[in-house]
Order: sequence, then structure tokens, then C-alpha cells
Amino acid sequence: MNIKKYIVSGCVALLAFGATSCVGDLDLQPNDPNLVEPGSQNFNENGLAMCYAGIACSGISGAGSSYVDIDGLDGGTSAYLRLMFTLNEFCADEMIWIWPNDEGIGDIIAATWSDNNVIINGAYYRLMAHIGLCNQFLTNTKDDNSSEMQELKAEARVLRAFSYYNMMDLFGMTSFITEDAEAGAMPEQVSREFIFNWVEKELLDIVDNKLISSSPLYGRVGLDGAEALLARLYLNAEVFSGTPRWADCQMRCENIIARHQGTGFNGSGLAEHYLYLFCRDNDAYMPGGSNPGENEILFGIAFNDTYTQSYGGPSFVISGTISNTHYCPRQYYGCSAEWSCIRGRYQMAERFMGQDNQDVRDDLWLRGMMPADPDGAWDAENYTDWFTGFTGDWKTTGGNAIIKFTGRTPNAAKDGGWNMTELPDGTFDCGFPETAFASTDQPVIRLADIYLMYAECYLSGNVGDASKALQYVNYVRERAHAVPFAVTELTIRNLMEERSRELYLESVRRTDLVRNKMFADPAQTVWQFKGNINNADGTRISQRNNLYPIPYTVRSAQPDFKQNPGY
Repeated sequence: MNIKKYIVSGCVALLAFGATSCVGDLDLQPNDPNLVEPGSQNFNENGLAMCYAGIACSGISGAGSSYVDIDGLDGGTSAYLRLMFTLNEFCADEMIWIWPNDEGIGDIIAATWSDNNVIINGAYYRLMAHIGLCNQFLTNTKDDNSSEMQELKAEARVLRAFSYYNMMDLFGMTSFITEDAEAGAMPEQVSREFIFNWVEKELLDIVDNKLISSSPLYGRVGLDGAEALLARLYLNAEVFSGTPRWADCQMRCENIIARHQGTGFNGSGLAEHYLYLFCRDNDAYMPGGSNPGENEILFGIAFNDTYTQSYGGPSFVISGTISNTHYCPRQYYGCSAEWSCIRGRYQMAERFMGQDNQDVRDDLWLRGMMPADPDGAWDAENYTDWFTGFTGDWKTTGGNAIIKFTGRTPNAAKDGGWNMTELPDGTFDCGFPETAFASTDQPVIRLADIYLMYAECYLSGNVGDASKALQYVNYVRERAHAVPFAVTELTIRNLMEERSRELYLESVRRTDLVRNKMFADPAQTVWQFKGNINNADGTRISQRNNLYPIPYTVRSAQPDFKQNPGY
């Protein structure tokens, strides 16, 4: 099954569930048997596509629609991957949304949120709604034990585990319900440790019993994706369960690396070109993609400018990071929408200061204030400009336009692709499409992350091999044309900086900071606007902020639910 072919059917089927914002309604009973009942035509494909579409799309009645009714939040803002980005990037030391009065986002930027923040509420409901979709598929297929259906069910279980992982990461205690619950049952609240153990058991069953394909079709999760999620679970095990699992994480990393070594960059399995991974046609690097020797995207969500139109995922990141000035025209990035609203905090740009200028990971950035005269002098390696104020106008906010995802073709990303031909109607031809929605796929976990995980296991857990840890980090750096680390430079602080340089805009930064006690613990670091939206220097925040609060509306619906400490 090509997921893009069936994603529309999956989105249509989403509507049949009639999900609402009430957590108690998330058992999601189908009301259109032609779409979601076993035995209907294309049920297997459409049913599984719903589980993927629940991550890719917010609804079917246009990109701004939603299959989850969230009071105070529009469908586009409440898209799954956009919410994960918002809660993992804007609260950390990488990105800023320049309109802080939008739907409570200012409190996310400053980490001053409360339990009635609409974005936090939306994330809770969106995750539980997606879990409900996966539960419904598993309920409808529980009596089908064919080998084909067992694999489809394993995929749905991995996607559900991904949502429970995100619930555990963001909220700690979570609502919990599976396909085994009786009809009409309400979710129960369970501890973070319970969810950790449950997700671990699910993924171990799928990975170790090979219930999922090691060679999945394009757009579908396979063995690499399932084991990569398990490695990420173990990487954060001490935070999630209270017990570190460094050796288990490292073992899972080694398994994945062994399946990929021998091809790609220096035999590492990494893609030869970093920027190719975030451009139009990056489906070649996805599971089941056309470049099997460089399938660096171990777990990804497929997007298409026709079939999967969403204001989340890469469309959101591309539109948000490019700027509506003639210094950063949308045509260069294959996008017809330009929002000009995501900017890098100074601390993000600072990570590239003093680095070898050949590092390609910031090649698409626009650094500092642009000159008034487009022909004026401009230092392409000047990172010194601070984001100075929330004016809503890029030309007066300052800061750096930190661009990574694009709608450009890979060749254009490699060789520049800046030549444009002006057409008679006043538009431009850059040699690649300019579309309102991206066909760029969304990486969830990449092989580069796995190499960096191995090194962190060595540094934090004293497991594995020192020379291998150094080599693995340097695979990542050398692929980016950065100067390799020396032995003395392989420290946890430098590794966290390297993770940011490699994985920025990929929705992992908050988790990395929390895991290494840099977010809200006594040894926390401080960055622009942290703790106070009116303080550009930033300040310290309470340790409660290591978790988001359980939304007020959830506890109102189920008064027996407890709140996280400090709220």
C-alpha cells in the first residue's frame, strides 16, 4: 500500500468517528460502516491509513479542518505534528514564534504556562484522539489473525505507541485506554512509569518477534522505525521511569546501525547530503524509498501537496521560517505561502559561531539584520543579531531566519538553485514547483539521531566503546562538513550542542534539555525570553515545567484525575 494513495480515504474515514474534545468520548465509535467496518471494500488499507492520517492531517474539509473539536484552537494550529513542534521547540532554546498573543503561544515561549493553556489542551486531546483511531482499527481487526493483518496491526500499535510516548514525555501521568476496554469505558489515569512499561512491552513484542516488516512499503513504519522508537524510549528511561537504561538504548542503536552500515556516507548508512533530507522528494530517504542505500529516515510521516494538505508538518515549518521580504523570497524555497513568524533564538545561532564555515547545516539560513540596500554589504556568517522584540514584523524583530525544511528539489538544495526566470505574468520559475502545501516528508527519527544516541549512552551511562562513540559523532559532523571532534571534545555539553545543530526543527530539543537537567532543574541553562516574555535576557524557571500540566478541562471531565506537582 502506498500511503499517499490511501491517505485521502484515511482522512475521510477520520470523520466517521466523530471525535470531540471530551476525553470521555475518545472510545470513538464508527458511524459509517462503509468506511470503517470490517468486510467493507478496502477496509484494511483505509483503516490503517486512518492511523497515519491522524498524524499527518488535522481533518478532511480543507487543511484547516479538524476531526477533533478543541475549543479555542483552530484546526490548522491543532495539527498533530504542529502541536508537537510547538511544545518541544518554542519552549526551548532554539525557536521563537514572533506573535506571542496567538492562542497562548507566548506562555509556551516563556515557559509560563498554566493548566488552561489552549495549546497544551489541544495537544492532550489530539494525542488521545489519535490513540482512539488506532484503538478502533485494532478493535475492528481483532479476529483477523492472517499474516497480512498481523503486520498491519503491528504498524497501528507502533503508531499508537508513538502517541503514548508523546503523552508520557509531555504530561507524565496520562489518560490510558486500549482496544481491550469495554464499549463506552472512560480512559483511566495512569502513572508515567506505567506508560513507560506498557510502551516498552508493546515495542519489544513487535521488534523482537519481528511482527513488522524490515522492508516496509514507502510511507509505512517498519522494523527500523519501531526499534528506533524503542531506543528513544530507553534514552529517556531515567526521566520516564526513574531507572536509567543506557545499555538497552545502546544495544538497540547497534542493531539499527548494523542494518545500515556499508552504504551511504563513508559506509555509515547516512545520506550523502544533509540538506536532501529536508527537501521535496526526500521520500527517497524514507522507509521504502527509492534510495535504499541511504534510508536515513527510519520513521517518517509522508506528505504530498495534493493528497496530504496540512497546516502542520513540513508545510508549517517551511511557511513559518521563510520571510516575506525580498531577501528571502518564497520562490527560492518551493513554497507559495510565507508567514515570516518562526525565528531562531540567539542561543541557537550561537551554536554555529566559531564553527567551520563549511558546515552545511545552516546553509539555508538568513543571518542577522538584512541591509536596507539589497546590494549593500552583508556578512553571510554574521550570527550576532539578537531577536529584539515581538513586533510581528521581521524587519524590526531582528534575529536569524533559521531555515532547514524546504519545498525545493534535492539538486537545488545541493548546488544552490538560486537562479530564477521571471515569467510574463510576473511569477518566477526556479526549476521546481512552488506550492501552497509541501511534498516534503516529515522525519520523526533519523539514523543520525541513533548515532548520537549511542555516544550519549557512552558519556552518560559509561557503556559501549569510547572510540566507536567518537567515530559515530564524527560521522554526523563530517557528513555536515564540520571539523571532527577530538577525543577531549566528546563531552555531554558538546554532544547536546551537536544534537541541536543536527536535529533542530525536528521536535526533540525540549526532551534533550529535560533529560540532561538543562531545562528546569537546578543546573538549568537560560536563554532569550525564558521565564518572562518581556525579558530578552531570560531567567530561571520552576522545576514543575519539566512537565506540562494536565489540562483543566480533562480534570473537570474526570475529577479523580490528579494534577502534576506545582500546578
